Amino acid sequence: MVKFDILTLFPEQLMPILTAGILGRGMARGHLGIEAHQIRAHTTSKQGQVDDYPYGGGMGMVMSADPLYRCLEHVTQSRGPGRVILMSPAGKPFTQDAARGLAAEPHIILVCGRYEGIDQRFIDECVDEELSLGDFVLTGGEIAAAAVCDAVGRLIPGVLADESCFENESHWDGLLEHPQYTRPAVWRGRAVPDVLTSGDHRRIEEWRREQSLRLTSERRPDMLKKERGGGA
Repeated sequence: MVKFDILTLFPEQLMPILTAGILGRGMARGHLGIEAHQIRAHTTSKQGQVDDYPYGGGMGMVMSADPLYRCLEHVTQSRGPGRVILMSPAGKPFTQDAARGLAAEPHIILVCGRYEGIDQRFIDECVDEELSLGDFVLTGGEIAAAAVCDAVGRLIPGVLADESCFENESHWDGLLEHPQYTRPAVWRGRAVPDVLTSGDHRRIEEWRREQSLRLTSERRPDMLKKERGGGA
């Protein structure tokens, strides 16, 4: 079983998403556990304050280190130690390889920032790794944390029906996935490629490989360069 704990100011945003569908069934079967923890519940401020003005001036507010630390301490004391990950636009890109690595971790603690960021001292003291979904900025880390839970959670044995469900997908082997088709055979004048109805499994696999290479070359040539060790 893999445990996910999420430190957030908005647990009500996260749990309906993470307890539905495939992840919800994985939780019901005991393959993973997901809990969201309200950071504000761990502040010593009578007003429930979790942020303050930034030293040095500037726009916006910064999340304070102490409520985050107390919330993390609560999690580690009640659920055990884990790998602490901050969702941040300054983090390294979250990839399928990163998801595979995290799927081997027994306990993942995701920290969701808000406002203009969080006090660097908490990061220096407590965070093992910073991850980013891409080169853009969100209003908070909740959407990113949900994405990490989803991407990692589905790789945990038993969550999906079979490992082949994800081993043939985009990014698993360094390529984008081939196109998929289902019934009817013709829709609005568009027919399913003949090879897919031929029954010739070798030809089908060759076609799918060719399509994966074509799509990757057109849409993500950077992936092909990486696969070839940087060559053209």
